[in-house]
Amino acid sequence: MDFEGRNQILTRFSEQHRQEEAVQNPQKHCRRDDASSAAVLWSSSSAGEDQIKLAAISISFNARLKASDMSALMQEHAVRVARSIADSVPRRNLNGSLLAREFDAAYGPAWHCVVGKSFGSFVTHSPCGFLYFSLEDSLLSVLLFKTEVHVVRKP
Repeated sequence: MDFEGRNQILTRFSEQHRQEEAVQNPQKHCRRDDASSAAVLWSSSSAGEDQIKLAAISISFNARLKASDMSALMQEHAVRVARSIADSVPRRNLNGSLLAREFDAAYGPAWHCVVGKSFGSFVTHSPCGFLYFSLEDSLLSVLLFKTEVHVVRKP
């Protein structure tokens, strides 16, 4: 399948509708399976279809998904935005704040993002709020995760 064919597959689904749905309920498509503590995709289509769509998107954007505890819709959003940022921002100015701000605006506060060539990490994240992937052609790795926000009230 050529690049144009993949783009037709990707644009077949309404991006605006999917993002509006994700803004209204970002964890709608993700629930926790208590037995294995793994994220499980939960949507009207089968999990297999979601994974196939996500694989097609990853191939078209030259991204390699390495670890995830996030819905397929949110993973797609992250890969699209990261690719857009990597293609438009000079490499020396590239950092995770742009992707974190995008996710803050779309899915609520407390998103953090690390972008680099070589780094190690150990993070605690909210359920359904973790993604680690690489953009193969730019040799960059991206770690995106969400933490909890607790409101502090003064006495």
